[in-house]
Amino acid sequence: MNREREEINKRQRDFYQNFDKNLPSKVWSYFRNKALNSLKKQIGVEKDIYNLHQSWFGDLSQKKVLDLGCYAGNVLSMDLAQHSKKYLGIDLSPKGIAIFNRRLENVDGASAEVMDFLSEEFKEKDFDLIYAYGVLHHFKDVDELISKLLEKLAPGGEIISYDPLQTSKPIKFLRNIYRPFQSDRDWEWPFSKKTYYKFEKAFDVKERRGVLGKAKWNALIGVLPLSDEKKLKRAKTWHREDWESSLISDEHMFSCMHLSMRMKKRQS
Repeated sequence: MNREREEINKRQRDFYQNFDKNLPSKVWSYFRNKALNSLKKQIGVEKDIYNLHQSWFGDLSQKKVLDLGCYAGNVLSMDLAQHSKKYLGIDLSPKGIAIFNRRLENVDGASAEVMDFLSEEFKEKDFDLIYAYGVLHHFKDVDELISKLLEKLAPGGEIISYDPLQTSKPIKFLRNIYRPFQSDRDWEWPFSKKTYYKFEKAFDVKERRGVLGKAKWNALIGVLPLSDEKKLKRAKTWHREDWESSLISDEHMFSCMHLSMRMKKRQS
């Protein structure tokens, strides 16, 4: 492991041990969460994402699964662990993995360990599915990441991911203002257009869905003198448009704040 990545991993591990954010990061998180989290729940964004990912999993009974950056287990980690033939969760956080292993005690064929995905110490491979929920954007060197993903996947294996985009100009503008003060900036690299196209070149993108494209503007419409019913109806309409249009239109996808992808390793 190179020294720079080792130092970043240490800071990242310490950060997630205590979630020790500085004041600007706390302020950013407060307003972002207040503005968007309630909206996401009201219009069903998170429910749609998790249902989509489960449909992409397919029949897990004969699959070897890697849950990349699982911490103490994400929303779908136990579903993956309980239904796959073999399950491994990895994360940099000893605290998160210790908690997760207690949850996995009675699940056959499932385990979790503290591990750096890019490290030479990580020998396991031939995964049929790599689940990366909010993880791939933590890797600065996208080329190195893609190479490692291809190495770890079995022939025809798939990756299911969910990550933030910085391709919407207003969002990128706000992120650039905030970034110098961001506690976790050294391992937060929201996808650019260039990043997306690198994944598209390396894998067969079977399906993709973007969220919070048009729908994100409902956070501003909330201050207008409209009835709650009209605001919610508009937000749901925009969410459906984001969901469907991002599947086929790059332009609409790049207007979104987050992107899910189902990517398949091409047969050599």
